Amino acid sequence: MPEPKRTPKFVVEADGGSRGNPGPAGYGAVVLDPVTGETLAEAAEYIGVATNNVAEYRGLLAGLRAAKALDPAAEVHVRMDSKLVVEQMSGRWKIKHPDMKPLAAEAARVFPTGQVTFEWIPREKNKHADRLANEAMDAGKKGKRWEPSASTTALDAAAARSAASTAPPGPPGDAAAGAARARAALAGRAGSPGGAEAAAVRTAGRTALTESAAPERESSATPSVGWGAAADLGVPTTFVLLRHGETALTPEKRFSGSGGSDPDLSAVGLRQAGAVAEALATRGTVRSIVSSPLGRCRQTAEAAAVRLGLDVEVEEGLRETDFGAWEGLTFAEVRERYPDDLNAWLASPAAPPTGGGESFATVGRRVAAARDRLLDRYRGGTVLVVTHVTPVKTLVRLALGAPPQSLFRMELSPASLSAVAYYADGNASVRLLNDTSHLR
Repeated sequence: MPEPKRTPKFVVEADGGSRGNPGPAGYGAVVLDPVTGETLAEAAEYIGVATNNVAEYRGLLAGLRAAKALDPAAEVHVRMDSKLVVEQMSGRWKIKHPDMKPLAAEAARVFPTGQVTFEWIPREKNKHADRLANEAMDAGKKGKRWEPSASTTALDAAAARSAASTAPPGPPGDAAAGAARARAALAGRAGSPGGAEAAAVRTAGRTALTESAAPERESSATPSVGWGAAADLGVPTTFVLLRHGETALTPEKRFSGSGGSDPDLSAVGLRQAGAVAEALATRGTVRSIVSSPLGRCRQTAEAAAVRLGLDVEVEEGLRETDFGAWEGLTFAEVRERYPDDLNAWLASPAAPPTGGGESFATVGRRVAAARDRLLDRYRGGTVLVVTHVTPVKTLVRLALGAPPQSLFRMELSPASLSAVAYYADGNASVRLLNDTSHLR
């Protein structure tokens, strides 16, 4: 009795990037054998000016099409470090941005429903696709067309270890026969309305260019790792900390926590939020946005979300301290009305404000728990964390190993940026940018 035919399985890893968001953009995708980790096909392209998310979707499309060219009956497991794309394609998040809706719909049509699964992976496990995207952007910057690197042996070995440990099992595909199909399918899309899906394809260990003459090979770019990283510790998880913009209470220096009126941004605060959103778009490293639940942070985060084409996740642990009876009062008014309570609060992080407010010790535990949740969720990524004075200072204090009393020795301007990079060995580094005069 003949053995039943087994369904081939492929792993697709894809990435995209934009240097400016929007800015010069490119994508990279690789199709791997899930058992051996062998590279079956590579695709990359410089796509002109686009956002990070559009580039990521274009990378997904290229990877799916390369897999389909190898075998349209295959089961495909997609691995990406873009939580947005993974969650949207899995149907758990809504797709709101008009530039991404048609790309997501197109990606969903490459294979029949049920043949493709999605998995989020940390950025350090997506280095192959990230490298391809950076190579494509480097080539495009010089007016040239991407071509494969001379050797991907080391990357293939790393991919083999990664794919074998996490991807669904299955037999290797017929790479030799699929190579020609992949080359023809990808080359045939060059000049199509959606743009060429690959400038060149590396299939089954061989290089096949879609042009008769290959351009000179460009050196690989250093992968973008956010605001800073140490090469020997791998890619850090970076929190870009943004204090919300100014409210009516800010210039009056009144206590404004989570137990008060939750004022909206003022006209100045709205301008600050818009200006910092532009600054973040120019840098182009933020991949996710997380916000305190309070309105002034949500408004600030939404300005960035619109500019970056991202959704906003709310994290309850990032809310400001509850200042109890001190809400809405100035420091001088609190000293006049509650002198003993204020002195105790200044002397000990365990002392709460008058009227059932939160102590700094309580806030520190809450913020540390939120930090740990976000580190688990966004491992290896760059996350914009929109919050308040005390949570930002607390995250910086914890990263530096400074005592709680250091909170009183930091000044944090409205809409100012700080960054903390968390490394694999448990250490962290801090970068501060507190001059916001250009935001007014």
